[in-house]
Amino acid sequence: MATQERAIQTRRTVLEAAAAVFGEYGYERASLAEILKRAGVTKGALYFHFPSKEALALAVINEQTHRSAPSPTEKGLQAAIDLTHDVAHALGHDVLLQAGIRLTIEGSFDSPVPAPYHAWSQRCVELFTEGKDRGEVLPQVVPEEVAELLVGSFTGIQLLSQVLTGRVDLPERITKLWRYLLPGIAAPGALAHLKPEGTETSGARGTAQPPAAHRPRKTAPRRQAGGRGR
Repeated sequence: MATQERAIQTRRTVLEAAAAVFGEYGYERASLAEILKRAGVTKGALYFHFPSKEALALAVINEQTHRSAPSPTEKGLQAAIDLTHDVAHALGHDVLLQAGIRLTIEGSFDSPVPAPYHAWSQRCVELFTEGKDRGEVLPQVVPEEVAELLVGSFTGIQLLSQVLTGRVDLPERITKLWRYLLPGIAAPGALAHLKPEGTETSGARGTAQPPAAHRPRKTAPRRQAGGRGR
């Protein structure tokens, strides 16, 4: 049992180190040597769990796909809103999530990796369908179409926020997205109680330390310096 626990811990250590490196350098520039250095494990230990750099990157992507879930205290449209705010907040400090999204967007694999987009879209479809059953969503709204619109919009907005402010303003941008999106999909009676800024239980408003969540964004200059020094 102790051996199994060590193997699980080793895999987690390698995965987190890889996420940090992929997040800083991207897939092409990331090196296994740097990942090994940060993980503090042998090459054999790494290859025992991940046979290649691509397999390691795909494991990071798979991990980020399951990182966030809507608040169990909310349902329907508000749960969809809170989900986006949870992810927006997590992107300020969750290295695995940051790396997974960067790898998904950049690609650089033999074939595209659509699984994360499909997973996020499907979850949103479920929430929009639930909202429709609750009378929150307009009858003419097609959950599948709105889900793809939301996932595509979030992907672009978080990328723009990363470039312009290091994602410091991402929660604010997501709030603006919902303020413009909700009037087109929500029933008039639902608009009064929906909170585009997220509820108190969502990541965007549920944290008491927003500055700490943004500290990792200050590491960008050091990453570039590290890249030149490799």
